[in-house]
Amino acid sequence: MLFRNVVSKINSGVIVFGLVCVLGTGGVLPAHAQQFPAFRQALAEGASFDSGVSAFYRDRDFAPLWTGAEHASRRAALVNALSRAADHGLPAARYDLDGLLAAFEAVESERDRALLEARITRVFLSFATDLTSGVLDPRRIDRNIVRELPRPDPETLLRAFEQAQPAAFMRNLAPSAPEYARLFRAKQQLEYTIRNGGWGPRVPDVRFTPGTSSEAVIALRNRLIAMGYLGRSASASYDAALQTAVLNFQVNHGIEADGIAGTATIRALNVSAQDRLESVLVAMERERWLNIPRGDRHIWVNLTDFNAQIVDFDQVTFETRAVVGAQASDRQTPEFSHRMTYLEINPDWTLPRSILARSYWGALASGGARHLEVVDAQGRVVPRSAINFARYTPANFPFNVRQPPGPTNALGEVKFMFPNPYAIYLHDTPERHLFNTTVRTHSSGCVRLNDPRDFAYELLSRQSDDPQALYHSVLNTRQQTRVFLDDPVQIHLVYRTAFTNARGDLNFREDMYGRDARIHEALKNAGAVTGGIPS
Repeated sequence: MLFRNVVSKINSGVIVFGLVCVLGTGGVLPAHAQQFPAFRQALAEGASFDSGVSAFYRDRDFAPLWTGAEHASRRAALVNALSRAADHGLPAARYDLDGLLAAFEAVESERDRALLEARITRVFLSFATDLTSGVLDPRRIDRNIVRELPRPDPETLLRAFEQAQPAAFMRNLAPSAPEYARLFRAKQQLEYTIRNGGWGPRVPDVRFTPGTSSEAVIALRNRLIAMGYLGRSASASYDAALQTAVLNFQVNHGIEADGIAGTATIRALNVSAQDRLESVLVAMERERWLNIPRGDRHIWVNLTDFNAQIVDFDQVTFETRAVVGAQASDRQTPEFSHRMTYLEINPDWTLPRSILARSYWGALASGGARHLEVVDAQGRVVPRSAINFARYTPANFPFNVRQPPGPTNALGEVKFMFPNPYAIYLHDTPERHLFNTTVRTHSSGCVRLNDPRDFAYELLSRQSDDPQALYHSVLNTRQQTRVFLDDPVQIHLVYRTAFTNARGDLNFREDMYGRDARIHEALKNAGAVTGGIPS
């Protein structure tokens, strides 16, 4: 009742502040009352929680933004947005809308009103920050999520809101990327499914093949109908329609698409709608962390999908399978965004100390690993006979170890560089067999591409009429050569266990590094998820 009464008053421009009420002028208080010293002093105190907020109010001579007679539309827009915070998977209790509405009713003095003004601003900034750039700080959850969050500046945010149409401003706080809107719809659909009992009984863990008829086939059929992969059907046989539904399900869940419902397919089918909702909530939070311009042309590497794409104006123009970091904690591929600036054709490979210690030191010290060279700081080859390996460990070895360019080089014939503190890049590999595996977590952190030449051709197509000829003219020299991109390309290494395609089809992948489970737990602890459905 409190909510309805206050919202009604806000929408009509009438708010009762204790004993002071509207007197036929359409306002809460006379204009001169807004300049009372008690209001100014209390607002200065209340706004001191942030220097930008203090500057904002000081520059406007401590005139109110929310609590004046003329501010009904601002109040209504904020109340409306806060009432829908949970729709975005935000921690609604953090903003305490009920407490804020009660505070509206409880104002009895100018000091009360000023403190309420400051409180509303604090709530507005908290909500706006969460919606635009995330509830959590990912660096506190996993050291391999190394994103700089696009946190809005409080003073800039307040000044923008002051000049904007309030309802439109609130609507536009959410990330503008099409993916966020599609995930938002998926969240609503999953919540509807959960409220209506989910996708029905689990499917028995048996192997289904075309032509099979059984009660288990009926359970499989009904589950796929409930999930939207199959139209209404009374068939009790594993017929062509059911096989096609299984095939589409497999594609959307990163399972080998053979149309046969084996163990991996049944396991994915039996994941509950609630668990899938958790993945979508995490994906929405990740979208908020990445609420930045992605580049009209950009590279998108989804680690969980083992896939690298070149995207032009939201359309995938090239994609290839990828191998990513192994699941051991010291070999996982980190998540970050950067700019790809050049290709290195005929690369050499300087071994990172961690890889040298883990895989090559013993062989190197005992005279093996002859494909590797020891080089000094000037790049000169040092004869192994001149080195007393017994004096050193991988940590204090005063030389670098490199593999020269060539057909067996671990980086293949090309690497794609976006110089970063983590020594991560995209590259070719001579280990072609690894691309035939389904779970491609085999590298020491870098991303290997199945089609590196075609990837290079596409990148160079913006600066050459014949990118293939350009590429091979450099490759044929057999000399390590950098080819700079005329227009550097944004690259985003992301980790999405829930994502959509341009048609809106919802896809799911395994949480191979366990990162999303930790994020979901942190969201739960923050109050963004309570019980069976988001708060």
